[in-house]
Amino acid sequence: MSPPRQLHLNLNFMNAGSYSSAWRRPESEATDFIDPAFLVRQAQLAERGTFDAVFLADNPALPDRPDLRPYQALEPTIVLAAMAAATTHIGLIATLSTTYNEPYNVARRFASLDHVSGGRSGWNIVTTAETGTARNFGLDEVLPHDQRYARAVEFADVVTALWDSWEPDALVGDKESGRFIDGSRIRPIKHRGRYFSVQGALNVPPSPQGRPVIVQAGGSGDGQELAARHADLVFSVAHSLDEARSFADGLRARLLRAGRAPADVVICPGMVTILGSTEAEAKRRERELWESVPIDYGLARLARTLNVDPGRLKLDEPLPADIPFPENHSQTFFKGTVTLAQRNGLTVRDLVKAQGGGGTQHRLAVGTPEQVADGIEAWFRSGAVDGFNIMPDVTASGLEIFVEEVVPLLRRRGIFREAYSGRTLRDHLGLPPPAVRHRRPVAATV
Repeated sequence: MSPPRQLHLNLNFMNAGSYSSAWRRPESEATDFIDPAFLVRQAQLAERGTFDAVFLADNPALPDRPDLRPYQALEPTIVLAAMAAATTHIGLIATLSTTYNEPYNVARRFASLDHVSGGRSGWNIVTTAETGTARNFGLDEVLPHDQRYARAVEFADVVTALWDSWEPDALVGDKESGRFIDGSRIRPIKHRGRYFSVQGALNVPPSPQGRPVIVQAGGSGDGQELAARHADLVFSVAHSLDEARSFADGLRARLLRAGRAPADVVICPGMVTILGSTEAEAKRRERELWESVPIDYGLARLARTLNVDPGRLKLDEPLPADIPFPENHSQTFFKGTVTLAQRNGLTVRDLVKAQGGGGTQHRLAVGTPEQVADGIEAWFRSGAVDGFNIMPDVTASGLEIFVEEVVPLLRRRGIFREAYSGRTLRDHLGLPPPAVRHRRPVAATV
């Protein structure tokens, strides 16, 4: 008899917090976003709550309004290495873009982090649709959507082939015979495709979990195809249970077509938590955070998500009905934002508020620990999700409240672990060690 399903929780570490005003709270310090001690303490706190992983998003560019809020400034794999040294169990996931990196460096970096952490690393694949980032890497504009994803598929093929270029027992280390490595068990990948030419093999042996976990977060059709091909864990956007179910059904159908089982991938939508000892207290906290965000900032962030001029958005009117679909920008957040507005009949002002003053495009969970736990349990038991990426409103206080108040409720309901039962990120996710495929990646047409 198989054990009951267990909930998965990750910390989506948004520096000071999901609200752009979080850094202004008394418990926050302006320098927290570049303070290694603060960053490590949050990882330790999430580990105390037996979270699966800490996740660091990344965009290698200065944000559009650095005068208003902290941002992800430090290179994420370096931060995760510091967290690895101060923790023993929690998984460590970082974003690195396939558009602005090379496969060999990414494969080596995450394989190294996997060894440093004892098998706890994960790579979040993104294609990056930010014009400012493109201009930091010699491009005037973002690459076309289909080209970014074609490159991403080949990139992921090459990375996984490099991780698989060693058989598990290739490292012999026999002092008596003097044989260090069995070279017959290491295979160059000899990849030559449309975007990359990589000889291989990787110069890092397999890690304690076989290879790092692959995470994918794009909700477009191309993104879901990439997930169906490679992902172990998918981060999604869902403001309602119906949205979550529709996404899960679509992704699981793609998995079956790709020859994989639905259980091969863990699905976790984002959830912003705003907690109080009473519902009124939680709503007051939400209001204080929201009122501390300049409305012009929230409006500009919304316009950026929708890829429209801010002048088209009238605060006390609904969204314009003729906003074009952004073929070459973030489709995931566009669809989630428009659906949220239309389903709930929101004005632009209401929509900015529902997105944390422009700080997040994920669902807000506002209430007592019991109310938030109720929502988590209902979504999890529906089967539409496997867990959540928790995004505290204010990291310096909200994460601790969640760990101390919500996690015990989830444990008492029998859906979340009391303690870690394994040491690797794959263990936490309930995923078996990956089969070493020893194949070349599928080369694109040159």
